[in-house]
Amino acid sequence: MRRIIFLLFALLASTHTMKAQEIALKTNLVYDALLTVNLGAEAKIAPRWSVDLSGNFNAWTLDHGKKWKHWMVQPEARWFCDAMAGHFVAAHALGGQYNVGHIDMGSLNFLGTNLKNLKDHRYQGWYGGLGVAYGYSWILSRHFNIEAELGVGWIYTKFDTFECAGCGRRVNTGRSHNYVGPTKAAINLVYVF
Repeated sequence: MRRIIFLLFALLASTHTMKAQEIALKTNLVYDALLTVNLGAEAKIAPRWSVDLSGNFNAWTLDHGKKWKHWMVQPEARWFCDAMAGHFVAAHALGGQYNVGHIDMGSLNFLGTNLKNLKDHRYQGWYGGLGVAYGYSWILSRHFNIEAELGVGWIYTKFDTFECAGCGRRVNTGRSHNYVGPTKAAINLVYVF
């Protein structure tokens, strides 16, 4: 994962010879609504190809000891009919860490992941995965785009379980879980240089 991130940063850093309309900064309005600070950058690398790198961070402890803390990095390669405009398909990787718990999700069991356990337990660990996505980018003006994207894929996670959201006793160590389902949901506000 570190090598992928390094290669993407090196690729983005080597774009100093690019012309206008080939580099963009973006924020995901879905993550903004969930109080997750995020920033993404996209660079056109060929007439129909671009690379995208986004980072997300949530460090907030919610009321009554509820936790929804995490960070994530998500590199992506995209293929367009015309780079940075119109329909695109993408392949992405993702990875990060989380500390989540003491949140009442009812009896929600989402695609084999039992979220009702979040009410009485806290989970702390790391994750990594791969996915594919489809999206569309609408050109609003010379410098602004809006894009929507939905991705699905696989995530592997390894975590420890604690009794409560605070400093409860550790119940399990080194457990793992495989998840298959949505891995990306974005409505991005894009500024194109």
